[in-house]
Amino acid sequence: MEALAVRTPPPEDRREILAGLIGSDSRIQFSETMPGEANAIYDLIDAAGLEGMVSKRRDSKYRSGPTTNWLKTKSFTESEFEILGVERERGKPAFALMAEPGTRKYVGSAFVSVNREMRERLWKRVQEHAGPPPKDMPKRPATQWVKPGIKARVKHLRGEEDLRHASLQDFWDEGT
Repeated sequence: MEALAVRTPPPEDRREILAGLIGSDSRIQFSETMPGEANAIYDLIDAAGLEGMVSKRRDSKYRSGPTTNWLKTKSFTESEFEILGVERERGKPAFALMAEPGTRKYVGSAFVSVNREMRERLWKRVQEHAGPPPKDMPKRPATQWVKPGIKARVKHLRGEEDLRHASLQDFWDEGT
């Protein structure tokens, strides 16, 4: 019954209650309301390098489950990484294992969502330059590891140390 009582007040009252629950030393950040035109607010958030924003209809009631009253808009960026290997399993999407350039420190994976011609070119390049797995990498039987030297441009969610929601955009040999 107590949970229902929290769902009934208008959004402004619920925000006030939530703000009072989150301490200044908390890892959770409480964002202030930003009234205005959504595209202009998103541009500010993107320029600030933040992960994205959550929009809510001001007059909506809280309810569990999926709803069109809340919308999360993610902010992406593109960065350059080094390819450690490509993991391919039948019936599953392929993805490239990515590392910081120069260090070969694993930072996450990126879906290989490029066109067929580029996927075939990538797989040929990987097979021609097969190499051992990097040190400290757990065994991954479906991965074809490569020698250093393949760079890649990856689109990924902004504001995270490791890659999230990442997709391979392009790749090339180092030095070309």
